[in-house]
Amino acid sequence: MDFLRPASWEEALAAKAEHPSAVPIAGGTDVMVEINFDHRRPEYLLDLGRITELAGWEPAGEGAVRLGASVPYSHVMEHLRTDLPGLALASHTVASPQIRNRGGVGGNLGTASPAGDAHPALLAAGAEVEAASVRGTRMIPIDDFYTGVKRNALAPDELIRAVHVRRATGPQQFSKVGTRNAMVIAVCAFGLALHPDTADVRTGIGSAAPTPVRAKDAESFLGAALGEAGLWDSGAPLAPSLVKEFATLCAAACNPIDDVRGTAAYRRHAVGVLARRTLTWAWDAYRATRRTTEGAA
Repeated sequence: MDFLRPASWEEALAAKAEHPSAVPIAGGTDVMVEINFDHRRPEYLLDLGRITELAGWEPAGEGAVRLGASVPYSHVMEHLRTDLPGLALASHTVASPQIRNRGGVGGNLGTASPAGDAHPALLAAGAEVEAASVRGTRMIPIDDFYTGVKRNALAPDELIRAVHVRRATGPQQFSKVGTRNAMVIAVCAFGLALHPDTADVRTGIGSAAPTPVRAKDAESFLGAALGEAGLWDSGAPLAPSLVKEFATLCAAACNPIDDVRGTAAYRRHAVGVLARRTLTWAWDAYRATRRTTEGAA
């Protein structure tokens, strides 16, 4: 195994172009585990640790944050809780403090495991992946990024440079089911984002299909219900029947399997429970914000 250690982003792209099979490594929280257990033996490792620009974030256009691929989860939790609350909540559930200090969203995306904790939050927020090569840069909508089990839309010569995530304009939630609170792979996970500025809802589901997915029928149903009943403006409580139907549609969006962590039936049921809970939490937060705003006026 050869170890490539570029000193700049340009050198990294050149190395990836010359060695398309090279496996990028930054935090190493996924790649090194596979190598240590001899599940993977790449011909080349491409160490991105010296490229400091990957570990920073900045505003990106109108209402978004450009998050470098190597920004640690701990930094998202500490510095971006207001702008990216769903991703910050998901970051809290990632493994141990040591791994949260090393691992980043770029690694989750590169691995593309359906169990990655960042995926539901990124889907719900409506993110875009900034992919680059010596040929140029392109933006990949998060909905198009996951192409199969542990497969993504990157070309062989491309690297993930950053993720562009919409700043929250409303409450966001994330929850997952696991056998314990830490150091656990999700049995299933669910992310929800309310977008009052566009009067729509987005979801993200992890560990309940071959790829991370959205519950698009549930989103359409809830968005239409909130609009038709004037609930975005009134902030009135949600009818239990509406919450129940949303949860049912979210469960129906799953295509899970039986494995050592849980059965397909349990995963589908649990996603429905998570959908109901996160919607209740998010809508309560939205109503509280509206009351505060109206009181100040």
